[in-house]
Amino acid sequence: MKHSPSPNSLSLAPLGAEGLLPAGAVAREVERHRAGAVARVRDAVAEEIPVALVYNGRPHAVMMATPADYEDFALGFSLSEAIIDQPVQCEKVEKVEALAGVELHLAIPASKAALIEQRARELTGRSGCGLCGTPTLDAAVRHPPPVADSATINEDALQCALAALTARQTLSAATGAVHAAAWANSDGEIVLLREDVARGGFAIITSRASFEMVMKAATVGIGFLAAISAPTALAIALARESNVTLIGFARADGYAIYAHAQRLRRVEPGARGIAS
Repeated sequence: MKHSPSPNSLSLAPLGAEGLLPAGAVAREVERHRAGAVARVRDAVAEEIPVALVYNGRPHAVMMATPADYEDFALGFSLSEAIIDQPVQCEKVEKVEALAGVELHLAIPASKAALIEQRARELTGRSGCGLCGTPTLDAAVRHPPPVADSATINEDALQCALAALTARQTLSAATGAVHAAAWANSDGEIVLLREDVARGGFAIITSRASFEMVMKAATVGIGFLAAISAPTALAIALARESNVTLIGFARADGYAIYAHAQRLRRVEPGARGIAS
């Protein structure tokens, strides 16, 4: 971000055209106080709005989310919450603008909609939380079946993905207020920075490794999860139970493996790939 060149001036330093900001960011005025200097600037901040998920006409959940990539959000939520089993079961996603936010109307098979009725789960989510309003502890802490994929990932592929992660986070670079989830292939090349449930690779997140992130990964069959930050004790326990390799504090100079270390192969630089 560009700051005002005059430390004691309150003149506005333009950020640039708001249309040039990445989706999910808006420009706002801010008064910065740093090292005794005061400057008024236009800064990029992350947007957050209520997003309601409506399945076959029935309201199900309200989550606070970044207003972008709605279809990915709807599909990822539906899969990770075990509402559907396969992406093709999400037959349609329609965005409807509402006074207070956005409604995502999803069409799913009637048999899957009936399962939602059985759960009778109405939740109001907060940032990074998908548990608020869950009626029981058993409903909150699901235990997915162990991940069957036993493929291993080379160490340098993990480092390659970590190195590429920052450059792909355009919204985070603009606002400093959002996390990312990326899918990388077995060579460490980032395929998609949002949400993807393909096989033959691994997931990287910039948030802490909560048990919910492990639960979501296991639910959609992701067997390798690396986090920039720390895991929780419950996340480690669930990763061990669900056959998910869990890495925390993933940095260029090292990392910590908390579960199923056998999936990460230490290799000489340049020798990339996947080994079965």
